[in-house]
Amino acid sequence: MKLLPYIFALGVCLLPATLSAQTTNGFTDDVDAFMKAHVVDGRVDYAQLKKSGAELAGLYRQLGSVNLTGASSPEKKAFYINAYNVAVIYQVVQAFPLKSPLDKAGFFDKLKHRVAGQEMTLNQLEKEKLLAAYGDARVHFVVVCAAVSCPPLAGFAYTASKLDAQLDERTRLALNNASFIRVNKGQKKVELSKIFDWYKGDFTKDGQSAVAFVNGFRREKIPADYAVGFYEYDWSLNAR
Repeated sequence: MKLLPYIFALGVCLLPATLSAQTTNGFTDDVDAFMKAHVVDGRVDYAQLKKSGAELAGLYRQLGSVNLTGASSPEKKAFYINAYNVAVIYQVVQAFPLKSPLDKAGFFDKLKHRVAGQEMTLNQLEKEKLLAAYGDARVHFVVVCAAVSCPPLAGFAYTASKLDAQLDERTRLALNNASFIRVNKGQKKVELSKIFDWYKGDFTKDGQSAVAFVNGFRREKIPADYAVGFYEYDWSLNAR
């Protein structure tokens, strides 16, 4: 009987730590609600979020407390994609007003975020936790850097159960967009996003070309004899 007070006290001490750990499911649900409320046609109303950012601030705080222990590979992958997009939006809002994410020094490679208990930059989150970990080039079409030339930001969260279909859907959406893949039939030329230049190795695995990767998702294939170039990236903010 004398042990009961001790056990009760111990349980009370441990309770806050248990409750503070955010699950991936809870975080995903909150991201989904946020994206549906604030993303329209791939663009974000940063000015409005600057005025009333409590929801975003709360979502951002969750990034650090999510516990990935025991999470499956798809759960981790979906979490890191959502984490990247939330962190980008939060960082833009913190620095707003600005015309481009590049207007904020160290936006991608210096400023750090607490993500699932670890401190990391946006570049580390994208390159180490996603690209290096999964080797999936489709990631380039779902992590959005807040620039106009980025693939459009999805108005929903990525989920483990639907992730593969969502990755295909967003990749297909970008690669069939005439502004993102610029085909000039008269000149027999195609201009690809600089993403295909910067991350060439991600799209040319097993000896395939970048165009072959693109054609894997396009309705109208790019002919093999077309000249390939890269248009300049527009770093203007994807604001509405």
